[in-house]
Amino acid sequence: MNGFNETTDRLLSVIASEASFRRPVTAAIDITTIPYYGEVEGMPMVSGTKDRDGRAFKFATLSVIGQNIPLVLAVEPVRESSEWDENPSNQIHRTVRRLVQRAKELVPIETVLCDREFDSMRVFQTLSNLDVNYLIPKRVSSSERDVFEQMDEDDQEVAVESASIHVEAGSHPMRLLYVPSTSGEGTAVFATNLRVGPEEAETFCQRYSRRWQIESEYKSIKGDFLAKTSSKDYRVRLFYFVFAVLLYNIWRLTDFLLKAGVDGEMDYAPVLTAGECVELVASALIPHD
Repeated sequence: MNGFNETTDRLLSVIASEASFRRPVTAAIDITTIPYYGEVEGMPMVSGTKDRDGRAFKFATLSVIGQNIPLVLAVEPVRESSEWDENPSNQIHRTVRRLVQRAKELVPIETVLCDREFDSMRVFQTLSNLDVNYLIPKRVSSSERDVFEQMDEDDQEVAVESASIHVEAGSHPMRLLYVPSTSGEGTAVFATNLRVGPEEAETFCQRYSRRWQIESEYKSIKGDFLAKTSSKDYRVRLFYFVFAVLLYNIWRLTDFLLKAGVDGEMDYAPVLTAGECVELVASALIPHD
């Protein structure tokens, strides 16, 4: 982990003077899984999956997204309690804190986007304490359904409700934004600590769609760069994943510099393929007689 952090710092220093790398950044936090098929007894880092039938190693990441070069700035192992062990329940806000603290050492962060898995008052307060904005979809409970009914009665498509967070780590005011779902059905609810009014709520929540980049990122990390192993040793699994993330960062940075060198358009689609990057790295690592 120390090696990854130092290398990521050095990679970012290469583009420190590039104006097309915008600061502060919008970041996304998410958790990805690596399937595990062996015995789970004595495997504290193996967690159950959402479907309850699968088993997996889990890793949390913080990534730069939006109109920027996509890079993974921080990685954290995730240990959750499962039916077969005595692990403490997952303190996801602590994972969020470590990810953001590490990333803020590298770049200023304006906004953090998380998925519904991070819908937690402790997560909201942790991000507020770290002085970053957040936009996180909320699970729908009875209080949200009451607002849906009121919106129907008033024939409203958008609503904004003021709320506040009070936990042991502090308190802060927040907003619940009710906007049309991008799936085309119903209403979506988002939590944010920014003062967003009804007139800008829908446009503001559209920023959340930028998170699609992180799914593409995970697909590339696991499909193009992650080495295959059947090892049950979590240290090996963690090393392989972190090394794959590092290769992904090198690929994206190289692509960024290629575009900058020819005044290319800084869009998301790479001009250098992942396979070409792997070949270049391999040729540099493999000794030649």
